[in-house]
Amino acid sequence: DSTHIVHPIPPLYDAECRTLILGSFPSVKSREAMFFYGHPQNRYWKVIARLFDEPFPETIEEKKHLVLSHHIAMWDTIRSCTIAGSSDSSIRNVVPNDLSVILNNSKVKKIFCNGATSHKLYMKYLYPETKIEAVKLPSTSPANAAFTLDRLVKEWRVIKGA
Repeated sequence: DSTHIVHPIPPLYDAECRTLILGSFPSVKSREAMFFYGHPQNRYWKVIARLFDEPFPETIEEKKHLVLSHHIAMWDTIRSCTIAGSSDSSIRNVVPNDLSVILNNSKVKKIFCNGATSHKLYMKYLYPETKIEAVKLPSTSPANAAFTLDRLVKEWRVIKGA
């Protein structure tokens, strides 16, 4: 059963951010937690912690500190959509987010997309506005079972050079 949902989580950034990581749309668990990558099986926070040799962040405050201390901003490509549960493949009626709030108030020059759906939607709706090429990274979602944590960390290393 699909429902039209408006993104409930505000963008995470500060004036020093240089890199933006975009997901597609928050999962049910993330919407409940009111924070990014709230599903315990999503490997996003494990990947980021390993990349920067930091301890795994348990709380939302620790997660915010982890990304902001490495000048990473976070948001999603979609402002609202029709979605069944947390399934990216069910996403319809997309309204994109306006990234100018981040781009005009930070030093972001590099954009990375967590997964193919985020990248496809970014290129379709947001690239014409931003003119910043986005790099597609393999999804940290548990649905992307083909990628082990080690393989994800290896692929995601590109954000360290950004």
